[in-house]
Amino acid sequence: MALSLLLQVRVFLFMTSFLESKMVSVERVLNYAELEPEPGYENETKPPDGWPHTGGITLEDVTLIYYPGGPEVLHQLNAKIEAGVKVGVVGRTGAGKTSLTAAFSRMPDAQGKVFIDDIDINSINIQSAREALAIIPQIPFLFNGTLRQNLDPGHHYSDTQIWMVLEQVQLKGLLEKRLEEGDLLHLVVTENGANFSAGERQLICMARLLLRETKIIILDEATANIDYHTDQIIQNVIRNELQGSTVVTIAHRLDTVLDYDKIMVMDSGRIVEFDSPELLLKRKDSYFARMFFLAGYTKK
Repeated sequence: MALSLLLQVRVFLFMTSFLESKMVSVERVLNYAELEPEPGYENETKPPDGWPHTGGITLEDVTLIYYPGGPEVLHQLNAKIEAGVKVGVVGRTGAGKTSLTAAFSRMPDAQGKVFIDDIDINSINIQSAREALAIIPQIPFLFNGTLRQNLDPGHHYSDTQIWMVLEQVQLKGLLEKRLEEGDLLHLVVTENGANFSAGERQLICMARLLLRETKIIILDEATANIDYHTDQIIQNVIRNELQGSTVVTIAHRLDTVLDYDKIMVMDSGRIVEFDSPELLLKRKDSYFARMFFLAGYTKK
């Protein structure tokens, strides 16, 4: 009798906790439904066709606050990134590196002005502004479907173009070894790309980026969780395949951006240095030189 009662209590507790977890999901959805929509969707102003044409970026007094009454995470940034240059953004944890990419993608809208090809991105439709950028985050994003659907969800490109970018990132031969039969482009991708390694997922995201031929590319510590070999593949793609694009890389390893055109050093939400890596390393008192030598690197 006691054992039977114990089992009934256990089932009751299980059902109660299950119901509570499901009701929390409903409550969360209702809370999301009551959130105010992002500003900028109602703005019907669109940029010219083919924008951005060159990919130059200008920051004028850019200040970023994530929520009303919150602290300033970026403080009146002013900088000009010429079209086609490669910029490495470095700094200690909390320096504002990722917040800079948030300002570029309007998540949220920053105070001040961010110009892309002389167009203030806050003055145009928010979706159009975001389409000007290609961002590869530290954690790559893949969704259920086939490899082709992940690379070209809108079906805008031919199989030949997709094969080309797979070869550029050295994924074609790597993935064909895992395919017993059938077309590689129909290789199944499970939720969040769980059937691929971290490096393979990042290379798939890089191939998707190459397919779009975007003029402005932002890599937010995209190589932080991958092995050295995959890191080198991505760095070679940046050097050889993205020569006509503006590349902004949030770097976690300083040696990966030493051959970039410019280094932007951030500290406490401010740009404290912005120059070529050669000139910054020549100045022994520069922030970048101190970071470089304290990390154990030596000049070649």
